Amino acid sequence: MPDQPAPVPPDDPSRELKVARPDEDQSLPHIGLVGDTYTILVDGQDTAGKYTLIDMHVPPGGGPPPHRHDFEEMFTVLDGEVRATFRGQTITVKAGETINIPANAPHSFTNAAATPSRLLCMCAPAGQEQFFTLVGQPVATRTQAPPPLTPDEQQQVIAKSRSLAPQYDTELLPPPPR
Repeated sequence: MPDQPAPVPPDDPSRELKVARPDEDQSLPHIGLVGDTYTILVDGQDTAGKYTLIDMHVPPGGGPPPHRHDFEEMFTVLDGEVRATFRGQTITVKAGETINIPANAPHSFTNAAATPSRLLCMCAPAGQEQFFTLVGQPVATRTQAPPPLTPDEQQQVIAKSRSLAPQYDTELLPPPPR
């Protein structure tokens, strides 16, 4: 006789509904990192560690350097467009489009447009929001740019990122050759 699927577990009443209103709720964490502003909408505590959802405000020229990590990452572009590089191939992702980055694949993205872009980023399982919180700096709103860093401060953030990345299943990669 074939195995029967496990029944759906009962509801866990200790878990609560999470409503995120990033344009209204300034108590949400707004994190300035690499010139972008990332607002943590839903964190691992809200999802029993299953995923995190991050609202990304990316100014022209913004976006993370090449990296890879041992978790899935999905981006939906809400406004603007970004140029995403995945395993060395570059595509343009426009408003209304979604891409999924498989775990461990090298990738990056850049806002190559003249206006800010807005993305939703889901990471599964959760944890990336903790990394961002530890290496970024708090800012007041979803669209506030982080203050510019001096070259010394930039080096400190890079060193801290490199030090913490392995704890968050992340590897920072060198920039592509020019």
